[in-house]
Amino acid sequence: MVLMAIYHCSVKIIGRSKGKSVIAAAAYRAGEKLYDRETGLTHDFTRKGGVVHQEILLPDHAPKEYLERQRLWESVTKVEKKSNAQFAREVEVALPVEFSRELQLTVIQDYVQTNFISKGMCADIAIHDRGNGNPHAHILLTTRPIKADGTWGTKEKKDYARDETGNRIPLIDKK
Repeated sequence: MVLMAIYHCSVKIIGRSKGKSVIAAAAYRAGEKLYDRETGLTHDFTRKGGVVHQEILLPDHAPKEYLERQRLWESVTKVEKKSNAQFAREVEVALPVEFSRELQLTVIQDYVQTNFISKGMCADIAIHDRGNGNPHAHILLTTRPIKADGTWGTKEKKDYARDETGNRIPLIDKK
């Protein structure tokens, strides 16, 4: 039998305007029990199978209390006050079944460190594998960076060059 890696990547926003709770999302992905003060609900996914690894990765200057999942996501919900607030971005990626668990974890940690943590974001990662040939990682990312003083920064808005019809012009040369 020949195994072949199957690529899958999904990116989505977890936000209040869509009725989503980042506390519930974090609890599900990590297979934990978390309480959502905003809704008064307890989200208990401790019986969920298949969570083989979960951890929080932070920039060096982030408050160490954010290593606790409940505190990290409560802090996010406190700073995001608008009715249409976006709490987190989720990146879900398939992991090659050919990789050992250790290599899968190393690849995800390196990817998250290089692309997100180095830019001040906090990441909550979980690897799911039920042994059915579909190992994958869930990466919940804060939408705001942590500033050097340990406080939440502002969300960045991108401004794109546009042509006469309003379509974005691709950046080919930064000059």
